[in-house]
Amino acid sequence: MTETSRGGGPAAVPRVRLVDVAREAGLSKTTVSAALNGTGRLSPEVRERAREAARRLGYRPNATARLLRAGHARLIGYAVGEYADANWAYMESPYLAQLTSATATAALARGYALVLLPATTSPNEWADLPLDAAIVADPVTGDPLVEDFLAAGIPLFTDRSVEGRPGAHWVDVDADGAVREVLDHLHAQGARRIAMVTPGPTTRFNAAVLETYERWCAEHGAAARISLCARPGNGPAVEAVEQALGGSERPDALFVVAEANPPLVLDAARRHGRAVPADLLVVCVSEDGSAVHADPPVTTLSLRPALIAEKGVELLMAALGSGSREPTGALVPTKLEIRRSSVRPASGSAAADAPADRPAG
Repeated sequence: MTETSRGGGPAAVPRVRLVDVAREAGLSKTTVSAALNGTGRLSPEVRERAREAARRLGYRPNATARLLRAGHARLIGYAVGEYADANWAYMESPYLAQLTSATATAALARGYALVLLPATTSPNEWADLPLDAAIVADPVTGDPLVEDFLAAGIPLFTDRSVEGRPGAHWVDVDADGAVREVLDHLHAQGARRIAMVTPGPTTRFNAAVLETYERWCAEHGAAARISLCARPGNGPAVEAVEQALGGSERPDALFVVAEANPPLVLDAARRHGRAVPADLLVVCVSEDGSAVHADPPVTTLSLRPALIAEKGVELLMAALGSGSREPTGALVPTKLEIRRSSVRPASGSAAADAPADRPAG
């Protein structure tokens, strides 16, 4: 029969302490600690005596305390900075879901566990966690969580905005090169009125994308056509796509940087009477697998979240292993997968129905 407490629930079982084991074994606390941890110069008989007493009492060592005494707890804090105040779950994002999963996998493979933290957390909420390192994905400009971790001396992996700062390690993509690759591809397919759907310049990547797009348009004598998506999710992204497709002078190509489900982007084009790719070319920055199966298959620019995660964790592990505060960083390549949505069909041919899926280059 289960013993109950005064409140009606099961009574709390008293925790067996190290001093209780020492008393049971007739040994000192220091001797028992050494015996259970496999340290010290003790005879086999004394070690077994301590271990047998621990087994009898059901003693369970405090793992966190033991790890902290060893200098690490093998915990890495993880947070997502962008849209921290929005009412959404970032795992709904294919990019962030893949980044988070790949980061957890890379950490676990090296004996570390990921602790998911809300981006709005303050030092008062995580200071008591025995974090060995921290990761802030997609930090906003001047992200307070990034500043808090660096101020606390916790090794940090994030984007290139922390380049050169002690204890900071970054992995990023060449946003300028990636955007130019997409725009040059669309231009080569005959597009001259390329509209872009993008979040506001809240992160380093988004700001760089916007800057490169405007510069590319100026270099080519084209008007910049920007539709901002201020909130995460497919609904706001599709609204921004429809805004880009409206107006008197309609675009002949659409570069969707804001994360959106590719088939929904095609649906929005159809509602506006646009045939893809006959009179509207489409490229999405996306890790959404539905792009391949859409009709037509949608060209995507992948930011390679698995590569970012693996490289970032690798840099953190090197820093933790050496104890160095020297900053490090790396760029990973993006991947443009060209599919039929961005390949203009030849006039008077069956090219619109022919497969054109191929990687860039």
